Amino acid sequence: MPNLAIIPPVENNLPYTPPHYAGFWIRVAASLIDSILILVVIAPILMAIYGKEYWLKSSPTVDLTSILINYIFPFTAIVTFWIFRSATPGKLMIHTKIVDASTGKKPTTGQFIIRYIGYYISMLPLFLGIIWVGLDKRKQGWHDKIAGTVVIFNHNNKH
Repeated sequence: MPNLAIIPPVENNLPYTPPHYAGFWIRVAASLIDSILILVVIAPILMAIYGKEYWLKSSPTVDLTSILINYIFPFTAIVTFWIFRSATPGKLMIHTKIVDASTGKKPTTGQFIIRYIGYYISMLPLFLGIIWVGLDKRKQGWHDKIAGTVVIFNHNNKH
């Protein structure tokens, strides 16, 4: 009798195909798209509240409004996209999505929140945790490893 634990699952009578992990440069492209989109939203708000001086000061403005706009809004927007689409707009544009590394299914909300916090951990030592995506066999950055996620190509656009 075969060992059922090593037979990959078959969905819709299609043969199993291993995931195609999204590598470093394609994920950089998605991050740039997302950063530009966030900047397009927050820059006019910051300009309306603080004026052009906000951009010209040598030290950053740190007050509740600035924290809400620069940190809380991006966190909320990104995690919300992850929860509802398993991807940010940048990842959607390059046809990738975030999945649970063990099951290949949608991660939990907790995994998404841990993944976001993991970005900060990944950036602290000279972005080594981000660069790790280019070195890892499953293309996981430290934030992915911490959250138990991987980023894969989503050729069939199922979310």
